[in-house]
Amino acid sequence: MAPKRTKRKSPSLDPQGMFAGMTVFLIEDGVQSVRLQIWKQKLVQMGAKVETQLSEKVSHVFAISSDALFHHVDGDRLARFKGWLEESLAAGEKVSEDFYILKVDPEGFDIFDKSLKPKLANRNSSSYDEHSHCKRMKSSHEETKQTNEEKKGDIETNSVSWASNTEPHSPSSLTSSPEISSTQDKDVGMQTSFQYSPPDLNKGITEIFGKLVNIYRALGDDRRSFSYYKAIAVVEKLPLKVESADQVKDLPGIGKSMQDHIQEIVTTGKLSKLQHFETDEKVKTITLFGEVWGIGPATALKLYEKGHRTLDDLKNEDSLTNAQVIGLKYFDDIKTRIPRHEAQEMELVLQKVAEDIIPGMVVVCGGSYRRGKASCGDLDIVITHPDGKSHKGFLQNYVKRLKEMKLLREDLIFSTHSEEGTDSGVDTYFGLCTYPGRELRHRIDFKVYPRDIYAFGLIAWTGDDVLNRRLRLLAESKGYRLDDTGLFPATHGSGSKRGSRGTASLKLETEKGVFDFLGFPWLEPYERNL
Repeated sequence: MAPKRTKRKSPSLDPQGMFAGMTVFLIEDGVQSVRLQIWKQKLVQMGAKVETQLSEKVSHVFAISSDALFHHVDGDRLARFKGWLEESLAAGEKVSEDFYILKVDPEGFDIFDKSLKPKLANRNSSSYDEHSHCKRMKSSHEETKQTNEEKKGDIETNSVSWASNTEPHSPSSLTSSPEISSTQDKDVGMQTSFQYSPPDLNKGITEIFGKLVNIYRALGDDRRSFSYYKAIAVVEKLPLKVESADQVKDLPGIGKSMQDHIQEIVTTGKLSKLQHFETDEKVKTITLFGEVWGIGPATALKLYEKGHRTLDDLKNEDSLTNAQVIGLKYFDDIKTRIPRHEAQEMELVLQKVAEDIIPGMVVVCGGSYRRGKASCGDLDIVITHPDGKSHKGFLQNYVKRLKEMKLLREDLIFSTHSEEGTDSGVDTYFGLCTYPGRELRHRIDFKVYPRDIYAFGLIAWTGDDVLNRRLRLLAESKGYRLDDTGLFPATHGSGSKRGSRGTASLKLETEKGVFDFLGFPWLEPYERNL
C-alpha cells in the first residue's frame, strides 16, 4: 500500500534566484492550465516577474512550441528556437542565452502594440552570427540566411517547449508529411523529423513504469500496459523534478492510482507493486518468455505450465516455431537498442539500394526514429512508389539484394499480396538485419504500400501507440474504421458489438489529409510522442 501523503510546504521565494531580473510574458496558446501554473510558479520562485500583458517592461517571451510562437511571430523571420527555460530548470542554473536569441523584426510580432518599443538585445549582428555558426546544431537542416534588413531589431524571445529540443523550420523548409509529386519523389525518403529530447527529469518514475508496461503486456493485460505507457509520455516531458503527486494530479493520463504510484516512488524510490511482480516466479517467468520475439502471453503461459523457467530451458522445447527459435537465439541482440545515427545511416543505405532497383522508390524509416527518439528498438521501413504500380513485386527483389549485401540475415515473416491484389495489396517482410561490419542482430520490418493508401501506412508505422489509438477512436466516433490500409465507412453493429468496416477506403493522399478529415490537429512526427 502506498504511504500516506504528507502535505508539502511551498518552496520560499528567492528574489536572487537564477531568473532574477527577468520580466516574462507567457504566450498561453496550447498550454494546459496546470502546466502554465507550474511555469509561473517556478519563474516567480526563482526571481522572475511574470507580466500578464506584453509591454516594454518585458525582457523575455516564452511559448510552448514553435507553432504557438509562429502564431504571434512572423515565422519567416525566426533564426533559432530552443527550450531555454526547460534546459535552465534541468541544469539547475540559468544557462547562457547566447544561442537562444530569436532574430525578429518587431513589425512581424503580431501581438505588439505598434506604438511600443520592445527592449532590444544589446548585440552586434556580425558577432551574433559568428556565435550561431559555431554552435553545433541537433537538427539537420541549415539555418536560414537573413538579409541585413531582416536582422534589424533583435528581440530576446525564448521558448519553453518540452516536446522538442531542436530548432524549428519554416513551413517550406522541411515536410514531414510527404506529399509525393513528380518533383519531390526522391526527397521524400530523406525527410526525417527533428530529434525528440524531452527533459526526462523523472527517470526514477519512468523507468519503473516502463517495467510495468512490459510486465502487463507479457501477461496479456493490454489495458493496464497502455495506461503506464501513456503516463510515461506525460511524465518524461515535465520540465521539473516531481517531488509530490500533487504536482501531476491534473495532468492527462495521471489518475488517482497513477498518482499514488508516483507518490510512493518519489517518497521511497521504489514501487511495491513492481517489487511484488519481480519476486513472483510465475509473473517473472511469463514476462521473460514474453520478451522473446514471437512468443505471446498464451504461449508464455503454456511454456511456464510445462515447467520451463529460464531461456535455457526453452532451447530444448520442440513446440517453438522457427521464428520463435530465431527470437530466442538472438534474444540479447534484439533487446539492444539502435542509436539514432546508426538508424539514419541504415535508412540512407536502404534508400540507395531501393533507388538502384527501381528509381523513384520512396523508403522512409518510421517508428520511434521518425518521431525523433535518440534510439529505437527496431527499424520500421515504409515503402511506396509515386506511380502506383512500380511497388508491385518490388519487395522480393529488394530482400534478395539486401541478403546478398548481408544486411538482411534471418527471415521471420514474408508475405506478398501486391501482384495478386489481395490483403489491400500490401507486401510485408519481418526479419533480422545487421549494421555494416557487425554481427549484432536488429529487428527490421518492411511494409510496401500501394501509393493510394501509403499515408495510412505511414501514420500507423510512425505512431506512437497513443496517437494511433486516439485516431482510431476518433474515426469510430465519426462512423469510420481506421487502420494502416485505409479509412473505411463502418457498418452498423448489433447490440454492443462494433460494426465491421466497409470494403472501399476513402482516398486521402497525405498524412495531413487524414488528420484534417478526422478533425485532429496536425502533428509533425517529432510531436507524436504522446
